[in-house]
Amino acid sequence: MARKPVPGTQAGLVVGELDEYGRAVDDSTRAQSTLAPGPVRDLPKRPFNARRWFMATGWRHIVGVVMIAFSLFPIVFVVSSSLNPNGTLTGSNALFSKIGLDSYVRILTDPKVPFATWLGNTLMIAGITALLTVFLGAMAAYSFSRMRFTGRRVGLIGIVVVQMFPQLLAVVAIFLLMSAIGDLFPAIGLNTHIGLIMVYLGGALGVNTYLMYGFFNTIPVSIDEAAKLDGAGHARIFFTIVLRLVAPILAVVALLSFIASVNEFVVASVLLIDTEKQTLAVGLTKLVSNPRYADWSAFSAGAVIAALPVVALFLFLQKYIVGGLTAGAVK
Repeated sequence: MARKPVPGTQAGLVVGELDEYGRAVDDSTRAQSTLAPGPVRDLPKRPFNARRWFMATGWRHIVGVVMIAFSLFPIVFVVSSSLNPNGTLTGSNALFSKIGLDSYVRILTDPKVPFATWLGNTLMIAGITALLTVFLGAMAAYSFSRMRFTGRRVGLIGIVVVQMFPQLLAVVAIFLLMSAIGDLFPAIGLNTHIGLIMVYLGGALGVNTYLMYGFFNTIPVSIDEAAKLDGAGHARIFFTIVLRLVAPILAVVALLSFIASVNEFVVASVLLIDTEKQTLAVGLTKLVSNPRYADWSAFSAGAVIAALPVVALFLFLQKYIVGGLTAGAVK
């Protein structure tokens, strides 16, 4: 028969601790069984308080709905007018009361309205202007942000000061300048697409360069220093590292430059004389220039078609605006 451990010895202490542990477990089990929850009862729902909801979040929803309606109404009105077969705006007051595609067919097939030519000229001029604005503006912004040279501060101040004056103030000077240039170099003077692109670049580079300059300053200089330790120069750092990091601002500048070139009317109407060389903004204005024969329905149809490339470009650049925030910083 097994002998009981003698109290006070090591074996006795171990057995005593085991007994105390067992009693503690039993007490804990009984306590849990006593405190076991019963069936869960559904709490009474609080009554809906309209005033509390309005003060918390309701007013935000109302403001958002009003702003959306205010922003969408012009678009809906233009679309409704483009579908109006009568060719007037007065019949479009009752939205979508009459629907037809006559205006779209008329503007696309009328031999007196070279809509396809105007659209092609607009997309070419806007596309080239956007690409050159992004490329030249990015290089200028990188130079102002990363390099230290004489006249740097004066150049930045000059960019800001020039943007204080609207481009319309320089229309007469632009016309005289392009006329004088055209006498020497007809390919870049009046009534040329290259001349118009040069004018657009001059107007867009200043503000876009300053905009990108601020974004370049947010990139840590340590990234450039690490690349220089690996033997990379300014050109390699700019094209392989920095451009990826500033992809969001490049996409924004490209989109804004493209939209501005598509919508611009005054300078294009002054520099482009021939009908076949005019842009869509200038060409569509001819449809409503005569109040007696104004075809507002065809004008609205052309405006709707002209908006499609802008929407497509925005959808294409949207992923770069988001994805560029994290791309390019991994070595």
